[in-house]
Amino acid sequence: MSRRAGSTGPHTLAFVESPVQLLNVLEWAHERSPGAGLTLVVLSPNDPMTRGQLRRMAELAREEGHAVRWEEARGGALAPFHTIGGLAGMLRRADRIVLGDPFSRYVQLLLTITRARDLVVVDDGTATMEFVSQLASGERLVRWHRKGGRPGPRDLVFAPVSSAARKRLTPNEHRQVEIFSSMPMEEPPFGVVVTANTFAWTRTRFGPPRITKGADMVGTSLVETGVVDADHYLEAVRALAKAHGATRYFAHRRESTDKLHRLAVETGLEIVRPDLPLELIARRGPVGRTILSFPSTVVHTLPLALVGTDVRVAVCDIDPAWLTDSASPRAQGFLSGVTGTARDVHRLSSVARTA
Repeated sequence: MSRRAGSTGPHTLAFVESPVQLLNVLEWAHERSPGAGLTLVVLSPNDPMTRGQLRRMAELAREEGHAVRWEEARGGALAPFHTIGGLAGMLRRADRIVLGDPFSRYVQLLLTITRARDLVVVDDGTATMEFVSQLASGERLVRWHRKGGRPGPRDLVFAPVSSAARKRLTPNEHRQVEIFSSMPMEEPPFGVVVTANTFAWTRTRFGPPRITKGADMVGTSLVETGVVDADHYLEAVRALAKAHGATRYFAHRRESTDKLHRLAVETGLEIVRPDLPLELIARRGPVGRTILSFPSTVVHTLPLALVGTDVRVAVCDIDPAWLTDSASPRAQGFLSGVTGTARDVHRLSSVARTA
């Protein structure tokens, strides 16, 4: 691992909390010259499926020549203090910080420590679209599915840190901010450098896939985040699977076991829990000729990962009637925007028209 002259720390320090973030750090590193002194710090969550995918992605990162530091960042009440204390020196020495989730309180706290003059935000899915919008308008950083509610006590206590992090993520004459993304950005924040993520590393490393005749379906965590009603979601999945002959359902890493069991029983779909992000699973194959999805990150990323193949990505809109009473007022507009801005996908306006 290369280091800058006179420095005992890594030139580039990357923080990830999900498999997709780690994948996109690898994509960003692929676009740069190799041997840039990249150290990946995994701030491990507690969710078993996410941890399993992160372990597999960490193996791929090591195979690419990157150093990986695994932090049990949520392993008890004292874990955050041990993690931050252990990383403080590396943070102060790093010239560049790469991060995957600017909404993460963990990451926001780490940003208050670093002196890096070069900050890079890689995709964390559709949340990147909201981050760009909020940064451009000077709003506080709040995840889209939580926006509209009153700030809780923890939000108020953490507000100064969040505000400081947003300032760190705003470019000025002393600091460059880059966004590396496959998401559409009509009006990026002033001064921010936007670099397109084309999934070149994924296409170089895997595939092309073997394509089967059937259809596969991609799961979503919209039920788990309180946006979509569970019964409506299950009925929509059943109708889509029947209309398109889908046989497999690739579960989102945050989908609950109980919901997946109901899906298997009520729809007959084979539930697949991927050990890698779906972009890699699809590129590795085998994969259905049609991939069905609701509004999510994959309607933007899968067409890029599968470019040059005959796989068709079809996305079904979320009917407003499916939303829960507690869903954010912005939910429907945001989800419609995710679908409407997707390129190279076939749009299914409603489940009723497909059944």
